[in-house]
Amino acid sequence: MSGALIGDPLHGHSGGVTSVSYSPDNARIVSGSRDKTVRIWDAMSGALIGEPLRGHASNVLSVSFSPDGTRIVSGSGDKTVRFWDAVSGAPIGKPLQGHTYGVFSVAFSPDGTHILSGSDDQTLRIWDSTSDASMGE
Repeated sequence: MSGALIGDPLHGHSGGVTSVSYSPDNARIVSGSRDKTVRIWDAMSGALIGEPLRGHASNVLSVSFSPDGTRIVSGSGDKTVRFWDAVSGAPIGKPLQGHTYGVFSVAFSPDGTHILSGSDDQTLRIWDSTSDASMGE
């Protein structure tokens, strides 16, 4: 590992970037920001893909791709967890609510069936990511 910087910085957020993650196939990058948005990038060219994903009412603090790369999960200072279609950028279902403070960390289980979220409310929560009921539908 050389640790050499590759390419130029990626610009597109209007606030500090708080979280980043590669897609499982290394083709895309997802980022979350203090500008309350989630952005998707082409990992090879660094180009933005589509418009910012909007829906959080506060800073996006954590983002992650699903193991199959089809969904994105985000956690925010607005105390919610949101799901997004990783191709279209469309929100999936309603925000998941349960934390009483900001959500600082989100991750999919290795099989993609659960979401784990960690919050400033000193709790971890496990969510079902497979049923419509868990998606707020």
